[in-house]
Amino acid sequence: MGELLSMRSVTDVIIGGESSNGLNEASTMEDISKKLSQALWRIYNRSQRPSPWAYGGNLPWDDPQFSARMLREHLDESHGAASRSSKERALQLNWLWDKLQLQPGGKVLDVTCGPGLYATDLAARGCHVTGVDFGPASIAYARQLAATRQLEDRCQFVEADVRTVDYGGHDFDAALFLYGQSTVFTRAETAALLAMVARSLRPGGKLCVEILNQDRIDKRNNRWWYTDDTGLWGDAPYLHLGERFWYEDEKLVLERFHILHLETGQLDEIQLCDQSYAVAEMEEMMLEAGFTAVSVYPAWDNLALYDLNEWVVYVATR
Repeated sequence: MGELLSMRSVTDVIIGGESSNGLNEASTMEDISKKLSQALWRIYNRSQRPSPWAYGGNLPWDDPQFSARMLREHLDESHGAASRSSKERALQLNWLWDKLQLQPGGKVLDVTCGPGLYATDLAARGCHVTGVDFGPASIAYARQLAATRQLEDRCQFVEADVRTVDYGGHDFDAALFLYGQSTVFTRAETAALLAMVARSLRPGGKLCVEILNQDRIDKRNNRWWYTDDTGLWGDAPYLHLGERFWYEDEKLVLERFHILHLETGQLDEIQLCDQSYAVAEMEEMMLEAGFTAVSVYPAWDNLALYDLNEWVVYVATR
């Protein structure tokens, strides 16, 4: 807040006297000052407990600039916030190969494939992979990665909202829905996605879904803030104000982010909903979607992943 007030003070000085850069700069600073003030009042007057899914409840995956910054996070091996490290992915791929009973020549559907890191590794083992993702930068990277690895004949990457595609009747041998991506949709949307994937698989085909363990989710309401000049939310100075809400009846976490861009005064408000599921509920949803059997693997079946205890993995058979 002190930085914002000092910026206003600088603006007053410029407007009160003659800036060396003239009146245009003074006018620009006055406009930014006004936007910053309006943004702070908007934050002050925000609803104290937002309604889940009110703004779609998801990140702006298809925004080109956001997508490019998210890709940067996917490829950063120093953390696992967007994609797991290559070492951990290798462990998962071996496990998936076994549990999904994959073979060279098999057909795999990768739902929310991101930058194609799993898809291209499966293609390198001989599978034919179709990956679907909403992020333009991720899809562009996945296509380039397949070309670089000379896997273009085994990889197809589709830029689309997974809720709008239907691969029913394609007779895939297996499908992936990893890293909790199935939980950023409403219950009804997730049920529809599970049904779509079931239709896309051949009889006996398998789906792997990875979601957070409901018993391990942080259910405390929380607030935080920080400043940065490069990151997921922008590449110029910004103030990030975050809030976390737990909704007991819905078993849902909502995170609300206010991103104030200090050089322009622009304020972005983003809400991300994360729907949790008890094991019995997810098993029932999968059976209702058209699967005939579900195997459950808490803690990633004890793979050596840094956060294995946070996850439950499901393998559903059509």
